[in-house]
Amino acid sequence: MTVNMATPVAGVALLPLLSLGLLFVLGPLPGGGSCGCQGGSREHAGEHSKQAAHRYSREANQPLREEPTRTPPQMVLVPAGVFTMGTDEPGIPPDGEGPARRVHIDAFHMDRHEVSNAAFKQFVDSSGYKTEAEQFGDSFVFEGLLSEEVKSSIQQAVAAAPWWLPVKGANWKHPEGPDSNIFERMDHPVLHVSWNDAVAYCTWAGKRLPTEAEWEYACRGGLENRLFPWGNKLEPKGQHQANIWQGVFPTSNTAEDGYLQTSPVTEFPPNGYGLYNMVGNAWEWTADWWTVHHSPEETHNPTGPPTGTDRVKKGGSYMCHKSYCYRYRCAARSQNTPDSSASNLGFRCAADVVSED
Repeated sequence: MTVNMATPVAGVALLPLLSLGLLFVLGPLPGGGSCGCQGGSREHAGEHSKQAAHRYSREANQPLREEPTRTPPQMVLVPAGVFTMGTDEPGIPPDGEGPARRVHIDAFHMDRHEVSNAAFKQFVDSSGYKTEAEQFGDSFVFEGLLSEEVKSSIQQAVAAAPWWLPVKGANWKHPEGPDSNIFERMDHPVLHVSWNDAVAYCTWAGKRLPTEAEWEYACRGGLENRLFPWGNKLEPKGQHQANIWQGVFPTSNTAEDGYLQTSPVTEFPPNGYGLYNMVGNAWEWTADWWTVHHSPEETHNPTGPPTGTDRVKKGGSYMCHKSYCYRYRCAARSQNTPDSSASNLGFRCAADVVSED
């Protein structure tokens, strides 16, 4: 299957847009292009997100359950170990992928797969939570997934990446705008989830977001210094191992891996730790603030800088292609503001190991 889209025209005037509490750098359609992996961002507003961890915790919504004494359902135990984080041969040097450094990680639990629409719906039904995309009234959607009706009503785009359009009514329940739904995608990753939304879900579930170091350690699945969770060859024996873009970005996606957009959260083989879709499918939030400066010194359970403006996301998405966004590697990384949301951005949870004593 081939999907054709208009090729962006270079040259865009930048202008600020303040709308519905959002802050974007937008330009008129069509416009010039760059990576666009960040999608759009918002200036954080209100007390909602600051209080989310308490208001949507299990304590605030239902009785506490007993402390877990074994690996929680739908999670795997990632064993303690030492690994080489980052790389001295970065695919995208400005992202701060290097230097390679030795990192010690304590054992922890990790969700087997990205949080699905079905799981997120349970959270919303239990807590009454409203995502930031729902509160702001719009979210960013890849142009190629929009209906002509929705597309015709949009007059502006992200100047540096004109395939990202702010769509009114786009949120986790309507990933491509108000005329779309998730009825046939309950086993796909939930999308349009901000970092703040992800923290609220993890807190409700009695979990947390993984640190960047934990995420990368888990991604590698016990392999050392490999590009992908399964090794160095993108398609070993000609088999697709992840949901990424095939074709020419952003004008055509041949969907040779079987998926034009997201795939089920347990599609494609798991890595050595039993984790699915650690790269491709949907970007995944981590707990860390963003920085591109890393010490080469050996560390234990690093948690990133104490403050920042953006949070780290890992793993790439179904939109990633080597020609423009070679970030479906374990060492790759990108960032967004904590209130950002988009049609390729999701998450999975981690949890501390609780002793049986």
